[in-house]
Amino acid sequence: MRIYIVEDDSNVIKYLSHIIVDCDLGEVVGIAQNGAAAYDEILMLKPDLVLVDLLMPGKDGITLVQDIKKVNSRVQFVMISQVSSKEMIGRAYQSGVEYYISKPVNAIETQSVIKKVKEKISIYNTLNQIQSIFSSGTEPAAETPRDSREDEIRRIFQKIGIVGEVGSQDIQRVVLYLLDSGKGMADFTVKEICGKFTDQTKSMEQRIRRTATVGMTNLAHMGIEDYMNETLNELGNGLYSYEQIKIEMDYIRGKTKKRGKVNLRKFIDGMVSFCKVNK
Repeated sequence: MRIYIVEDDSNVIKYLSHIIVDCDLGEVVGIAQNGAAAYDEILMLKPDLVLVDLLMPGKDGITLVQDIKKVNSRVQFVMISQVSSKEMIGRAYQSGVEYYISKPVNAIETQSVIKKVKEKISIYNTLNQIQSIFSSGTEPAAETPRDSREDEIRRIFQKIGIVGEVGSQDIQRVVLYLLDSGKGMADFTVKEICGKFTDQTKSMEQRIRRTATVGMTNLAHMGIEDYMNETLNELGNGLYSYEQIKIEMDYIRGKTKKRGKVNLRKFIDGMVSFCKVNK
């Protein structure tokens, strides 16, 4: 990951650079000690992540983030500051900052935040590749669904990035069963529906829950990048709830320790409904 540092304290720049290099978090591609000097370089170098001080002479951190986001929305920003004002921190998040690191800079916190950004970028790139492959009509023959219902199930899995998850096969079996039987989750508990396929109902339920949670996390990442994201708007409230996705977005941003929750019965019924509508 390519990282750019904007900070008016040279000692902080050195410390952040050491953390990045020593912990193998990425490559420092540039530094600046004020926002005005950083603007042109960031647009030219196109780093994946910018660590930016909130309070700087001339162009402050929030203004820099806003100006860069207008031109390149893909750049991720982490704000660094000793300011504790909730209003100021709120403005930083509204400007497009993903996470916040408090001064004095702590190595463990910095590692954790940068790793989260790295994970988000990786997920975003993977989802883009998947969408690119299937939008171009180059779906591998081995992945060709057997009928229109499986086609729709796979389309949803691809959209929320859970095709390769272990529990995706369990979800597909449950959804197909409900479609064939003409029933819904109002007729079963999650344990009962899992019992239709295995004696190890708890393990199957855990696989389904983990997989559904991955899907919600992926949607939350999309929402952070673009709250009007087409996939989020199409599937978000049908499979989950916008409220829980918003909580997950806040968790990813580091604004809360609480994570979004998945209602499995709603998720499964949502899958069934989408298959009926688009069959």
